[in-house]
Amino acid sequence: MIIVKDLSVERLDKKIFENINLSLTSGNITILKGRNGSGKTTLLKTILNIIEPSSGSIYWKGKLLKKNLYDFYKHVTYIADKTSSLTKLTVKDNINIWNKIFLSNINNSQIETAIKNLKLENYLNHKVGILSFGETKKLEFLRLIIENKKIWILDEPLSSLDEDSVELIKQTFEDHVAKEGSIIFSSHQNPGIYVTEEINL
Repeated sequence: MIIVKDLSVERLDKKIFENINLSLTSGNITILKGRNGSGKTTLLKTILNIIEPSSGSIYWKGKLLKKNLYDFYKHVTYIADKTSSLTKLTVKDNINIWNKIFLSNINNSQIETAIKNLKLENYLNHKVGILSFGETKKLEFLRLIIENKKIWILDEPLSSLDEDSVELIKQTFEDHVAKEGSIIFSSHQNPGIYVTEEINL
């Protein structure tokens, strides 16, 4: 469980956000809503301990996050608004690398099904650098499935996706929380996804 208490971040005497409270438990989805530049990405990075808060506390499994980071990162996958894929390598190369790095327990058949569902089968031998932003975004979702961790922290995961892909991601969210996973994600628009908690920035 992640608990955020009275979290605030300031930069150059400007308040990015203040007094944010939220809790993320198994089976829950939390959305951070707000226009571009409202602080959504900063809040996600603060929860991930990438950015130092000005005040407030973050807890993981009842302990201060900073005292429990190793265990926290074992359970979290973060998908930023920019790709983590190696753009000079092919889609297939990236998948193989992720499999080895994360010691995935997802079998080849499950990965092949995910590739087909995400409509990436025709791009396996394409270098990531020539893919569209939407196709690259779907590749990031494949990494979520390969890592197979309980907590997903996602920055604008539905941007630049076509309607069919958005529906597929919605179903992926539902499947994940049904298996006691949890999700916190940002969006500058109404994604049409049932959420447990909504934070407006």
